[in-house]
Formats: sequence, C-alpha cells, structure tokens
Amino acid sequence: MACEQDYYTIMCGMQELDLQGNAVPSDLLLTGEHAFPLAMSPRGQVLMAASHYGKGRVVVLGHEGYLTRFPDLIKNAIKWLMSHSDAAGIVGIQKSLRSVAENLNHYPIKTELGDFRSGLAVYITDAYSVDNCATDLIAFIKAGGGLIMGGQAWHWATTHPKENTINDFPGNKVCSVAGIYFTENYGKIGICPVPRQIPFSWRALSTGKDFTDDLHVLLEGVSEFDIQGSTLPSEVMVHGPLAFPIAVTPAGKAFIAGAYYGQGRVILLSHESYMDRDSLSTFLINAIKWLDQDRKGVIGIEPRLRPARTVLSKSGLDCQVTGFREDLSIYVCTSYSDAQSAEIQEFVAEGGGLMIGGHAWHWDKTHCGCNVMNDYPGNRILNKMGLSLLGSTLSRELYKAPEIEQICKEGYHFRNMLHRFAEHVNLGQELTDHEQSCLKQLGNDCASYLCMRCHDSPAYISMVVLLSDIVKKFGVPQVSSNCPVESAKGYLMLHIATEVYNVTPDPDALLPYIIKDRPNLPSVSNARVRISAKTEDWEEWISTGLYLSPGMKTYVAVPPEIIGKNWQVQLGCQTDNIGESNVLKRAPVVHQRFPLNAEKVQVCNLWGGLIYVIAPPQSKVDGVEIVVQDAVQAPYFKSGETSIADWGDRIRQTPAPWAELEFENIIMTLKSDFIRNLDRPDEVAKLWDTIMRSIADLAAKPGKIPRKERFVADVQISAGFMHAGYPIMMHDISAPELVDVQKAYKDGLWGQIHELGHNQQRGVWEFPPHTTECTCNLWSLYVHEKVLRLNGGNAHPGITLEKRQARIKSYCDSGKDFKNWNIWTALETYMQLQEKFGWDAFKKVFALYHDMNGVPNDNEGKMNLYAETFSKVVKLNLCPFFKAWGWPIQPDTQKKLSHLPEWSDHPMVQYT
Repeated sequence: MACEQDYYTIMCGMQELDLQGNAVPSDLLLTGEHAFPLAMSPRGQVLMAASHYGKGRVVVLGHEGYLTRFPDLIKNAIKWLMSHSDAAGIVGIQKSLRSVAENLNHYPIKTELGDFRSGLAVYITDAYSVDNCATDLIAFIKAGGGLIMGGQAWHWATTHPKENTINDFPGNKVCSVAGIYFTENYGKIGICPVPRQIPFSWRALSTGKDFTDDLHVLLEGVSEFDIQGSTLPSEVMVHGPLAFPIAVTPAGKAFIAGAYYGQGRVILLSHESYMDRDSLSTFLINAIKWLDQDRKGVIGIEPRLRPARTVLSKSGLDCQVTGFREDLSIYVCTSYSDAQSAEIQEFVAEGGGLMIGGHAWHWDKTHCGCNVMNDYPGNRILNKMGLSLLGSTLSRELYKAPEIEQICKEGYHFRNMLHRFAEHVNLGQELTDHEQSCLKQLGNDCASYLCMRCHDSPAYISMVVLLSDIVKKFGVPQVSSNCPVESAKGYLMLHIATEVYNVTPDPDALLPYIIKDRPNLPSVSNARVRISAKTEDWEEWISTGLYLSPGMKTYVAVPPEIIGKNWQVQLGCQTDNIGESNVLKRAPVVHQRFPLNAEKVQVCNLWGGLIYVIAPPQSKVDGVEIVVQDAVQAPYFKSGETSIADWGDRIRQTPAPWAELEFENIIMTLKSDFIRNLDRPDEVAKLWDTIMRSIADLAAKPGKIPRKERFVADVQISAGFMHAGYPIMMHDISAPELVDVQKAYKDGLWGQIHELGHNQQRGVWEFPPHTTECTCNLWSLYVHEKVLRLNGGNAHPGITLEKRQARIKSYCDSGKDFKNWNIWTALETYMQLQEKFGWDAFKKVFALYHDMNGVPNDNEGKMNLYAETFSKVVKLNLCPFFKAWGWPIQPDTQKKLSHLPEWSDHPMVQYT
C-alpha cells in the first residue's frame, strides 16, 4: 500500500513515543479509505493519524502538546506534507504555537507565524482555532496543501454537553473531510511502541458514536415502516464506525440506514420507491431535516425520482427536480449510477446531505461473475461511507420501528459484534446467547466486507489482518459429510476462512490453518484445451477435464480471441451457496471465478475444483486454445471423442476426485468414486441421448439442444432433494442413479426428469404457484412412457389409479377451492387432457407458444389463453372441462370458442 510508505516517512527514526505526562489526548476515530494510524495505544486507541484529501494531506495529533513534544515527528510530517506540493516551501504556524516555530528553527524549514493565508505549503494549528477558517483550510488541503493539527475534544465535550462532538467540535470541521475525527473519549497515556508497519488492533473495532440522539430525531412520530407491496428490498450492510441501522427486520437485518461522512450525512433506503411512499412520509421528512442540518437549503431530486417531490416537499424545504449540483443542501438520487461518485462523495464530505435509494439484488442476478460489493454502482459511492447494498433480499412486510435504546445498546452492528468475537478469541470472554445468535449474520457480513477488495485502504487491510489472525488462533472446522458443522462459530469460521484466503497477501501461510490434510495429487504440465462455443442469451460452462487441488495455483494462457471479452475461468462445479442451511457439510461457497482479461491469468481456489471456461452470452468461437500450466487430470468422457478402450484402461482412473460424463445434450458431474468401475459410458450415453431427445421432442424443439443441460451431484445443495437450474443440483446420494442404466429402466428417473422438466417450463403457459411443481412432471410422464416404458404407478407411486381417483374426489368434495389446485391435483388436469388427446396435442400447443406475442401477465389471463389455444389445437371447445376444474374461464373465451363442438363427455362431468 502507498500508505505504508507514507507511514514510514512520517515515523522514520522513531522507536517509541512517550506519551506519559499531563497531556491527556483524545482517541481519534478513523473512517474512509485514506486515513491510517500513526500511534496506537495498547488498548487500540488511535492517538495520532494521517490521511489524504483531494490533492493534499493531513496529520492529526490527539493533543496540541504533541506539536512541541515530538519535534522530529513534526519535521518528518512536514517533509511528507511538502513532498508532493508545488507551493513555495513556507510552513505557516498558528500564532499561539510559537514554541512549535522555535522547535523548527533548528531545521532548514522556512516558517511564518500568524493566521492562515493562501500561498502556504503547510499550515500547523491547534484544533480549537479553526472555526473561522475551516472552509478555507478544506479548500487549501483539497488543492494540495498540507495540514498538521493537534488537540483534544474530551474537554470541549464536557463544556458543550448538548452539542454533537463529531459534527461541532472545531477541529472536526476540517479534518473530518479526510476521515479523521476527534472524539470525546480519553486516550490512555503511556509509552506507545512504533512498529515497522502501520499499527492495527482488534481493540480499535467499535462504532464511533452513540447514535441515540440521531435516532430520536429520525424516528420521531414513526411507529412502523410499511414496505409491503411489489417492490423487493435489498439488505443493507452497515459496516462503518459512523454508520448505523435505522429500520431493521426482527432478525436485525437493516433495510434503511444512516451515516456520518466527513461533515455531511447520508440516508440509504434499500428501494428507491420508498422515497415517494406516503406511509413513510413522517420518517422521510425527519430524514430530510436531519440531512439538511438546519441549513434550510435546496433539495435536489434526481429526475427519475420526480414522484418523491410530493412527499419530500412536506418538509417545507425547496424541492427541485434537478441533476446533481454543488449548491444543493441535499441530493436525492438512486443507487443505479456512479457517474458522479467522486463529486457526490466530496459534496457529502464537505457538509452536504445525501438521500440515496435502490436495490442491488437484480443487478447481482443479472451480472454473473461480478462482485456486488465492488462493482455495483451504488456501492462505489456508499462503501466509503460505511454502508453497502447486498445482493440478498428481505421480506416485504410491515415492520415496527425499533426501540431506540435497545437498538443502540443491544442491536446488531457489524463492528461491535466483530469486536465481541475478537474478545472471545483473544481474551476468552464468553459470548451471550444473543451474541451467539448473531454469529451467522456476522459470518455473512465478514464475507461481504472482504469482497470489497479495497487493498489501498488501511481500514480494509486492518480487517484482513484481524480476520487472518482469528483464523490462525481459533481454527476452522474440517467440514465434511462425516463431520458436519452445526455451531454458529463453525459457520462463522467457514465464512471468514473462505473469503480471507481470497484476499490475504499471503494465502499459502493461511492455508494450513484452514485445510489440515490436503491430497498431494500428481499433475500434468501445459495441458492444452480447445474451446468452441456459440451462445445466445445465456452463458455456458465449457469443461476442460482438469482439476485443481485445494489451494493449488496455476496459470491459464488465454488466446487473444477471448481476452477482455467477459470470458472467465471457474474453479469448482458446486455453485450452490448453502449459507442459509442450519447444518453445513461443506463450506457455504466453494467455487470461484476469474476474468480472462490478460494473456496469462493466475487462478486458485481455496477448496479446489474442476476447471471450466465460462463463455459469456453472445459469444462465438471455434477451436481456440487455452493452456493450463499445471493441473490434475480428471476422469472425463466425451461422446464422439473418448474411446471406450482409453476410458477403461486409463481415463477413469485419473486422480482428480471429480469426474464428468459429457453426452450429446447433457453433462454429468459426480464424484470420481461413482465412475471408477463404470465400464460402458457409451451405454449410459445412449440412454441419456434418448431421454434428452424425447425432452426436446415434447417441448417441440430441435433434438440438439443449443446449451447442454448439466447435472452436478454435491454433498449438500441449497434447496430440496434436487433443484433445477444451470446446473441442476442433486445430492450425491442420487448420483449413482445417473449412470445405472438397468436400474433406470427398472425403477425410473422421476426426480431427475422432473428437474429437467422445470428447465423446460415457460412463463407464458405457467400459472405459479399452482403449476410450479406440476407441469414439469409432464416431461417425467413422457420420458417414463416413451423411453423407460414405465406407466402410472410404475413411473411414480403418486399416480396410481387409486390415488388419482382419490385426489379428484377430495378436490371436488372440498368445493374445488382453487388454492388446492396444485402439484398432483393440478397434474391430473393435464393427464386427463393427455389421455384424451395424446402427447401430440401438447407438442402442438407448446409449438404455438414459441412464437406467441402479447401473452397476459396474470394467471387468469394466461389460463384463458391456454384453454383457447388447447381447444383450437384439438378442435373442441374445452371450456366445460376447464370450468369443471375450477379454472376462471371468462365469457369472452367461451364466445371465442363457441363455434367449436363442446367436449361434453370429459372425465369431470360426474363431478359437475
């Protein structure tokens, strides 16, 4: 880091600082990305610090007496402050600090005693005399000037009990813009060692202020936060020492938060629509007044938030729809653009108010391979302010406003909770039951914080050091199916270990503390893999047949055709995040991606994994070649390329623990143990080629699928016994069924085909939630009948004739309540259609939907369209049948189909 060299320059030649004596310093609070400590007490209190702002630099001492007590430090600081300045080398010294000027007479430094003026290179002042020149000093620093300030705020705070030290203490009106604040806390005096590197301590972790007064203002007259409706909020992470939650769920997750930043203030709402909600108007008006700080200035509202003007105008302030302007008191905007991030940050740092709203979950879902903490536009503004929007969502509910005393003293805050856990690790202090219940949230937040990857920030680096130390001291559970993790501490450590390994400067030193026994598998060098892809609106995994062991590094040589075009390497096939599970059989996240943006890219994953090349949407390459420097060969069979002889003699025994079988339309990834004795993968291929062509056949699609489906078997998955997607995930207990041809013909593959059916479902003919777990079974029925020759109860015990009849009778006897028309009951409707009209009718219906436009968005509209479409395909009016099932068939639909003969003898006649 550049700040390491800055620290060395300022502290050069000093071994320790003797702070004993009558001067009682203030503890300094550091925020933002540029501030770093120079002197830290054994209790973790920062007593001297430095930072950057604009083009200039600042050094702050926790007592004005230190300005004369440490002349060598002042000399070094002046050297550092002037090293980049273009101004004439004059050091201005506040006139009451004559002794400082006298100390500098021994050095070749030109000094000038007096008030601040322009033209200086450096200005030295106490923290009490800057009220009248604060604006000029900030402009001076921003333009490249250097400032040394000494003072303490604890005495001022005792004589100004009703004032806000962070905001109102004179020194903070200047140095806060650089992320350094004087606090009202006494600094513990003694002898401070001067380490070779910037001092860090877990003891320094805490919030920097009691936010009780702020919350009293913000929550006055607010009893609840109504965020019900269609808008889905993101979770807000509160991680800065001057940031605080305002509205939280019962689990303590924030959806509205605030922060101090420099001299200014921030309110973050996790959806922009909240800014024009009448139900939130009391809070919004309170927030506007808190942000305005009694300036009674102009509120600028981003044009896309024009509806918010009606609510915000109730504050009595002048609300204008405008783009960002420096003359505003408050700027109201969304989090979807970072086009003016630097200007907005500077605006707030110098006293402006920011109300910003938006969610990050949709961005996160639509930007695969991107880092929401780092890359989401709003977070490029907010991270420095101690707030971030996460990709996770919260429920849309009516939440009570928090009890102020409770949220301030007992509410969850990332920094306070991490401080408590560090006390537990380092000092053996027991955690309360409430704190134990917060550890899972802490694990999520640690992982999110580390994903910022702000390696130029001393605050970020200090967090990496802290969490690395925790991993080394506390250890990480050796999680597996035989050694599951159930404790909150184990969960926390798995989260921390994964992410801190990814960002620490020396991951190899950390690896033995995370994984005790790593296999030493033989590797191959310079493995060449040819890549071909033709994608449309999807990304595609391309298998390489190579594997990396846990912590194993390698380089990938990238062909020029794909450099910098959003191609990636993925390590690991298990892409499910199982972090919401109560029991873990592996770490929550065990895969990782790397952009292919250079001729040679280094890749490594803590947990190892198969190597994939990820082709982005709209890609077309044919036979380009990547070269993997070192990797482990994996058992990999590919139809049309791998011979049965090679498979049996060599390939299936290659050492990687994960194997892949790639057929015409599907790829299966499973533990190598399941295929070591597989003699005839070609027979497995024959079965699955037939299955997949039949799936395409029912969907009225070409037999060759543009993107092959994937199955991945894992020790644990995020939902259900299996779940659909790309890839389809299943528990590894089901993996042997994929390659056992005889068993498939005997017992069927209902679950696997069910998930493949999910991937065929389309919203235009789906009626969620009724048919979500229903219409996917059309493919199970079709494959079991046409390929596996299993019908009725032989295909699944849930569709025996007796159970079918009982379900229909139960549904009709209960009044055909449509909320009960789902899963098997709903499937019965489709099965009756199939038994009357055959599978060809479904194929024709699906084919018509491929090119259909103007499909309604609501279930009722879609169901009427489906009844109309199916009727026209079979040339019968099916309205009586669908109405007998309780479908909301409209008169208009009946009129459209009145020219067709009615299906009068349908199976439901007896129940009408």
